[in-house]
Amino acid sequence: MNTQPATKQLLEPFEMQDLTLANHVVMAPMTRSRAGNNRIPNALMAEYYSQRASAGLIITEAVTISTQANGWNQSPGIYTDEMVDGWKLVTEAVHAQGGRIFLQLWHMGRASHSDFHDGDLPVAPSAVAITGDGIHTPDGQKKQYEIPRALKTDEIPKIVEDYRLAATHAKAAGFDGVEIHSANGYLLDQFLQSKTNHRTDAYGGSVENRYRFLGEVVDAVTSVFPANRVAVRIAPNGVFNDMGSPDYREQFTYIASQLDKYGLAYLHVMDGTSFGFHELGEPMVLRDFRKVFHAPLMGNVGYTEATAEAAIETGNADLIAFGRPFITNPDLVERFTHNWPLAEPADMSTWYSFDEKGYADYPKYGVE
Repeated sequence: MNTQPATKQLLEPFEMQDLTLANHVVMAPMTRSRAGNNRIPNALMAEYYSQRASAGLIITEAVTISTQANGWNQSPGIYTDEMVDGWKLVTEAVHAQGGRIFLQLWHMGRASHSDFHDGDLPVAPSAVAITGDGIHTPDGQKKQYEIPRALKTDEIPKIVEDYRLAATHAKAAGFDGVEIHSANGYLLDQFLQSKTNHRTDAYGGSVENRYRFLGEVVDAVTSVFPANRVAVRIAPNGVFNDMGSPDYREQFTYIASQLDKYGLAYLHVMDGTSFGFHELGEPMVLRDFRKVFHAPLMGNVGYTEATAEAAIETGNADLIAFGRPFITNPDLVERFTHNWPLAEPADMSTWYSFDEKGYADYPKYGVE
C-alpha cells in the first residue's frame, strides 16, 4: 500500500535562474563507460538517462572536450560531429520525458596516461605525478601513473578554446546547459590547487593566478551559453586523484567569490567527505560558500533524503545531487515522493561493465 506523501521541500519545483526544475533533486555526474571505444553516445545511454528524467536536473557523466582530455576507457566525448549526433539521442530522450539535462565538460590532465595519447605524456600544470594504485589503460592493463608534462604558457589558450568548442557542440546537441568539471583532481582542479600547481608564470604562485585558467574557461564557455546556463563543480575537501592543499580554504573561498560575479546556473560543491577527505583542517561546508556565492548552491556526496531535505529547509543548499542511489533507483524521485524503499546499492563490479548489465536494467519500484 502506498503511503500518502508528505510535503517535502526537496520535491517542490525550483526556479534555477531562468530554468524551471520539477524538483530540487539532481542526478550527479557518474562515469559509466558505455560509449564504446569510439566514445560516441548511443541508444543504450539514451535509455539510461531517460529512465532517470524525473530528476529536477540530470548532469551527464564527465565528457571529454578533446582527444588530449581523454584518459578513461569508453567514456564519451563532445569534440566530433558524430559525438554531437550521439548526444542528440540522449537530450531528445530526456526532453521527451520532461527532463532537464546539463553536459559536464572534462579534461583529465595528469589523471590520464600516455597509452591514451599514442605515447605522448598526459599534460598538467606541473610535472607532479599522482601517487595512487594506477590507471586502467586501453590495452586492459592497469599501469602506474606517469609524471605528466607541464603545459607551456602558450599552450593554455588552445585548451581554453577546446572548452569553448565543446560548449558549442553541447549547445548543438540540445543540452540545457553545461557544467565545467573543476573537481576531483582533473586538469582545472590541478591548476587550482597548490599541491599540483607549482608554476611561476601567470597561472601559478598565488590564489589569484591559480584561478586564472578556470576564469578563462568560464569566460569562453559563457560566450556560448548565457551564464545562467553554465555551472562549475569544485571539491574543496577532496582527496581523489591525490588532491588536497594546505591553503584550500583561502583558495576555494577566492574561487567562489570570483564565480559569484557571473550569475551562474549554480555552484556544485562536493561538500561531503565520504568520497575521501584530505584532513588538512575543518571541511568546507555549504554555509561557508553562502557567504561569498549568491547564485544557487548544489550540495553533493553522501546525502540521504533526510539530510538533503534538511539542507534545503535551512537554506544551506538550493539543490542536492545524488549519485549512487540513482544507479539502482532510476525512479529515485518517485521513491522519495511515495516513501518507497530504495533498492539495494549497486554491485560495483558492474559499474564499468561496458554493456547493459548494471546500467539500464534496474527496474522501477514494484516491477520485477
